[in-house]
Amino acid sequence: MNGFLIANKPAGITSSDMVVFVRRRLPRGTAIGHGGTLDPEASGVLPLCIGKATRLFDYIIDKTKTYLAEIQLGVETDTQDATGQIVAQREVDVGERELREAVKQFVGEIEQIPPMYSALKRDGKRLYQLARKGEAVALEPRPCRVDGIAVGERTGEHRYRLRVDCGKGVYIRTLCHDIGRALGCGAHMASLQRTAAGVFRIEDALTREEIDRLSAEGRLEPALIPMDAPLGHLKAVNVGERARHAVVNGNPLRADWLDAAVAPGEPVRVYLSGAFAGIGEGREDGSVRFRAMLLEK
Repeated sequence: MNGFLIANKPAGITSSDMVVFVRRRLPRGTAIGHGGTLDPEASGVLPLCIGKATRLFDYIIDKTKTYLAEIQLGVETDTQDATGQIVAQREVDVGERELREAVKQFVGEIEQIPPMYSALKRDGKRLYQLARKGEAVALEPRPCRVDGIAVGERTGEHRYRLRVDCGKGVYIRTLCHDIGRALGCGAHMASLQRTAAGVFRIEDALTREEIDRLSAEGRLEPALIPMDAPLGHLKAVNVGERARHAVVNGNPLRADWLDAAVAPGEPVRVYLSGAFAGIGEGREDGSVRFRAMLLEK
């Protein structure tokens, strides 16, 4: 079994828990990993790489993600989300208009100080482990990219829905926290759902119950997304049958075998007579060497 499975992770379990759940429903020995961690209390799209697709992790992880979050104004927590202890409460004298203005300063290339309750490591220990011991660590701001923030409907008292389109490494709870600080009233993230990760969409995601049913019916493999589906951002090159021996052995592909020129260092999707064969990289002489040969021999 090789391909991608879009899981709809429920809130309350870790991304690793979801991986374990699916692994138990795969043939013994099948490799599996996830393409981007979701916090335990977040729900939504969790791409799972299965079989040879695990070798494509680096080519899908940096893609744009979309989140639906709820921001609760007036309350700050130590975790910056609804699971933490309240550390500050303030009167809220701002509304939707002020919120729409405030979010504009967080669009584009910005910097965030990672939350202490995160899985980042310092001196070999997870930050959340240090935070639970009451240890404070000075953290440096990290650059990240937010492509857009749209303020949606009001969902409660001083609570609003936000749609956030962003790149890799953005902490949505930190974004909510920082927006609250900019408004002067403080805030935390009340809920979070990831609705898209690259080409993977919530509309196509499978719940645990659906995965369980498909597995029991022997229909899980047909539900997998082909390995090249999320790689449309990479240029495609094709070689014919005369290159089959080189392809199946992962050998370099001569420039005159390729149906398109490839620049040095350029990553490409390689196809053998139309069948996806793996990921290659251009070399100075115009040939392509494999970074990952994925064709079944």
